[in-house]
Amino acid sequence: MSLRTRNKIQAGFSMSGMTDIVFLLLIFFMITSTLIAPNALKLLLPQSEHQTMANPITTVSITRNHEFYVETTPVETANLERVLQERLGGEAEPTISLHVDRNVPMEQVVIVMNIAQNNRYRLILATSAR
Repeated sequence: MSLRTRNKIQAGFSMSGMTDIVFLLLIFFMITSTLIAPNALKLLLPQSEHQTMANPITTVSITRNHEFYVETTPVETANLERVLQERLGGEAEPTISLHVDRNVPMEQVVIVMNIAQNNRYRLILATSAR
């Protein structure tokens, strides 16, 4: 009677475990990338060589059609100060990032600058890097 082992050791490498991990990572990154919603409008920003690393609490955007947005919500010019006061009321160091299309006249920018000055908000003018 000859006894032989039924289990043979294979010299090859099975890729099935590796492909499972790759597909799980792919699904994970696809799901998390769709959860990130940018809160900026498409604007042609002026260019600058210097950048700041301050973290703004909210953003104000002015489109080329002179429409004001707080983050992605459209706001009338008359209500802009009230909306900013509601959004920045309890902050210790309120900071606004101002995104302005390069074709917007300076009078529109001054409106937001005056609101920031009157309420002692820090204002950052967003630019694109060269």
